[in-house]
Amino acid sequence: MTEYGRGSGSQPWHPEDPLYGDRGYTGQQYTQPHQAQQSQPPYAGRQDYGWDPSQNAGGPGPYDTNGQGQQYVEQQTGTYPNGGQQGYYEYDTGAHGYPDQHTGTHQVPMDQHTGAHQMPMDQHTGQHQVPMDQHTGAHQMPVNQHTGQHQMPRPPGEQHTGTHQMPQAQTATADPVEEKISLFDDIDDRASAPARLDDDSDDGDEPARGRDRRGKGRGGKGKGREKKPKRRSGTACLLVAVVLVGGLGGAGYFAYDYWETHYGTAPDYEGEGTGQVQVEIPKGASLTEMGQVLEKAGVVKSVGAFTSAAAKKSIQPGTYTLHKEMSGASAVAMMTNSANFLTFAEGMRAAEIYSTIDKKLGLAAGTTKGVAKSQAKNLGLPEWANSDPDVKDPLEGFLFPSQYSAGKGTKPEDLLRQMVARAKQNYEAQDVVGKAASLGLKSPMQVVTVASLVQVEGKYKHDFDKISRVVYNRLKPDNKETYGLLDFDSTVNYAKSQSTLDVGAVSDLRKFKDPYNTYNIKGLPPGPISNPGLEALKSALQPADGPWYYFVSINENETLFAVTNAEHNKNRQKYEQENKAKKAAAQ
Repeated sequence: MTEYGRGSGSQPWHPEDPLYGDRGYTGQQYTQPHQAQQSQPPYAGRQDYGWDPSQNAGGPGPYDTNGQGQQYVEQQTGTYPNGGQQGYYEYDTGAHGYPDQHTGTHQVPMDQHTGAHQMPMDQHTGQHQVPMDQHTGAHQMPVNQHTGQHQMPRPPGEQHTGTHQMPQAQTATADPVEEKISLFDDIDDRASAPARLDDDSDDGDEPARGRDRRGKGRGGKGKGREKKPKRRSGTACLLVAVVLVGGLGGAGYFAYDYWETHYGTAPDYEGEGTGQVQVEIPKGASLTEMGQVLEKAGVVKSVGAFTSAAAKKSIQPGTYTLHKEMSGASAVAMMTNSANFLTFAEGMRAAEIYSTIDKKLGLAAGTTKGVAKSQAKNLGLPEWANSDPDVKDPLEGFLFPSQYSAGKGTKPEDLLRQMVARAKQNYEAQDVVGKAASLGLKSPMQVVTVASLVQVEGKYKHDFDKISRVVYNRLKPDNKETYGLLDFDSTVNYAKSQSTLDVGAVSDLRKFKDPYNTYNIKGLPPGPISNPGLEALKSALQPADGPWYYFVSINENETLFAVTNAEHNKNRQKYEQENKAKKAAAQ
């Protein structure tokens, strides 16, 4: 589009186009029929009009056949549509000049002498004149009665586009101004626009020069505009910096943590701590695993504090009574001081344990036994314990063998409670309640009883699984070898509170009346006869497969198992020969 709404095609100019004059179809000069006032003298100054005929975009121009331009005559009697009189041009409503069909060029009013395009000018200032309102001094343009917007002349036949185009002042390119940009400002990627001259700054500004009919001038989107170099966003730069700093900080933290863990001094408490806490060190635990247990219980501040102090020290598994917030060295000293501990072997009876505690704590004989009897229900036994009224000692089988703290100030009930808790924990872990029925036993208590028999009858742990199978085979009431009798010497010794290999003749044992005498009663005794360890318990729950009813241990590396009594007697003869050889070697 041109600045007055003309398209690029060959449409005629609007009859009221002030830039190109009022022309007839013949191309002759148009003169006003009458004048209300005296015409202005010829313009004092001449300027080239902004339209370049050479830039015609699509159609012949308004020149006549001979190519000579006509003078543009200003009429002072013309009135603006709003009623104010101004130096406006009055136009003919008749036919107007159409493009010359011979030359194909447009005609613009020109000075007859100089050939320069003419525009109305102020006689005093020499500037081009634009109609102005007498009251407001503002430039006047025709106003659409419906929209209230200024109207500009259009060529005849051109459709309304809904937009109004105004003559634009020539734009001047100013030197780019350096902007001070903050690091945190977001800079638009588009280049800054060059400086422009304000079209409304002067009343006499003439329309912009150098514009073609498509509205592209020096100040438009032409190639003449230079773009400023793109600038990166300050925020993006800041984000990159933050990421880099964060990455370096994270790497530094991990490097520091690695150094502190492997080479630095481990965090540690000071002193011997306060209060009491019980911790259990499992069998086979490494120093690091021990340190983890102590750190979790709040005994030491870090694993490294403990491992550094425990280097080259032998620490036994077991239950320890320690203090809260101890230094690593204090914890190790307390755990390695034999005077602070009691160790109970697997298979010990409750009576032996009571006696050991009395001696360790400097108590009168029988003190711990009395506490066990009077406080049995307050020591944490499981609900299924002591289900048989013939049980001799309610704690038998529930004093788990291990190492326990027994330092100065320790009470018997404290030790007994620790041992019961440890046994209960292991029994729950092995699910004695859930597996009892699958083994053909009546209660979890009988599982512990079988484990106690395996622990005492078996001298070596590698025989526990087979011995456990012998127990279950003998318990079968229809077996043809023992007819449901266990016939274990260990049960007689328990019933008689003794420990000997010579329990007497079998005929005499059959006559001995006691609930624990398995030569006299069928099935299991009322309760455990010892305090089994974890290995015996596992064997009681998972016996080996086999038809054995008898066994005899010749030595540590050899235990003979038999299915029949006759086979068992032969094995016994071998056992006796082995014993004679040992006695002879010892003399």
